[in-house]
Amino acid sequence: MEQQFELIAKTFMGLEPVLAKELTQMGANDIQIGRRMVSFRGDKETMYRANFQLHTAIKILKPIAHFKATCADDVYTEVGKIDWSEYLSDDRTFAVDSVVFSEEFRHSKFVSYKVKDAIVDQLREKTGKRPNISVSNPDLRLHIHIAETDATLCLDSSGESLHRRGYRQDSVEAPLNEVLAAGIILMTGWQGETDFIDPMCGSGTFLIEAALIARNMAPGVFRKEYAFEKWPDFDSELFDEIYNDDSQERDFTHHIYGYDVDMKAVNTARQNVRAAGLTNDITIEQQDFKDFTQPKEKSIIVTNPPYGERISTPNLLDTYRMIGERLKHQFTGGEAWVLSYREECFEQIGLKPSIKIPLYNGSLECELRKYQMFDGKLREFRSEGGEVKTEEEKRQMAEHHRFKKMREFKQRRDEQVDNEDGDIRSFTFHRHDLKSERKEPRGERKEFKAERREGRDRFDKRGGKPKYQSTENRGGHERFDRSGGGRKKRPE
Repeated sequence: MEQQFELIAKTFMGLEPVLAKELTQMGANDIQIGRRMVSFRGDKETMYRANFQLHTAIKILKPIAHFKATCADDVYTEVGKIDWSEYLSDDRTFAVDSVVFSEEFRHSKFVSYKVKDAIVDQLREKTGKRPNISVSNPDLRLHIHIAETDATLCLDSSGESLHRRGYRQDSVEAPLNEVLAAGIILMTGWQGETDFIDPMCGSGTFLIEAALIARNMAPGVFRKEYAFEKWPDFDSELFDEIYNDDSQERDFTHHIYGYDVDMKAVNTARQNVRAAGLTNDITIEQQDFKDFTQPKEKSIIVTNPPYGERISTPNLLDTYRMIGERLKHQFTGGEAWVLSYREECFEQIGLKPSIKIPLYNGSLECELRKYQMFDGKLREFRSEGGEVKTEEEKRQMAEHHRFKKMREFKQRRDEQVDNEDGDIRSFTFHRHDLKSERKEPRGERKEFKAERREGRDRFDKRGGKPKYQSTENRGGHERFDRSGGGRKKRPE
């Protein structure tokens, strides 16, 4: 049995319990919930699976040193005690990321420089050469976190933030972060037992994340690479085995529907769904929420309306009044979850929520509210056995802080948000022209592992032979078919 070691999964504030539950289901050990993070223990396979399978993690870090630091010299000295030849050689590049909450260290970049200097000086003294720094695509990524005098130095096993799944071809203004979207869906408890509807779907993030959850598909299936693939001890066969294992995926017999009044958003969402190979599960149409009608099948609504911050409507409060009216009259018997920012907007919905969950969408302190819709009066609904608020929801409500009645429209967090690349404020997406129309995915979803990464085949380092053979090429993206019996190619 391989030796276990400490690991840290970073996430958004408010999603820590959801992430902890995911880690428990994955089989991680010694799970401890912290602030915007969950620590756990596992081996190399656990670390690979955490990167590949977790829906609500933005980074997986591997601590290699814990120490006290009261000044910059302490950082330099302690980092210099590590044998960096185990991780770096003079022909490899590295980068250092830092997060600091301390009176002694006012600038996080200064801490990064001290770590870098300690590593460079040690290796230059040993080899006569110095490794280079590469901010954009380093061979080794390091992360140092200092809280007052407690410092933790980690290897970053993820690289680019895990919210960047790889299926997003384009986006609308202010796209919802994929990790936040997945966390919200998991909070609702929905696992694909009913239809799923987002009547204001934007670029389709809720829809795609819902399909992945319903089918229990690993979000890393679209990912091009992870930082651990460049580590000296990378086990490519183990990771290939994890990547190709679809034994936990399940059938989804219901359907996911997305609507938006903006045709550009509809086209963008369709493009992203097609890139994810999920067109059999998701249907997207142009429709204003005011024209929403009672679904034929039992459904759940999860949506993220405009807040009036980066996206607004001519009559923002009227929009929320319309949302309440549609839910009340055209969603009888359903369950609706609404993520928004302003208390004034929630008030216009005019419905009593059964649960309120505070969440951060970037720097905005938002709330996720659940509305249990029923026909007739509340007393009659309860007398017939209806349940507006479960015991678990009552417990959660007791733990959550309520929003202030008179909060300002542009309230921001006083403390710097440590969400790194996962913060939606950092999103910069670029349009990719599709050279040819992709074919729709065939039949059952078991043929998935599809449509991603342009270019070269993956080569076996030991023999120079391609590990996988492509079966077809569509619009510059190679598609690999499970039905052929061969191993699938990971995106490159």
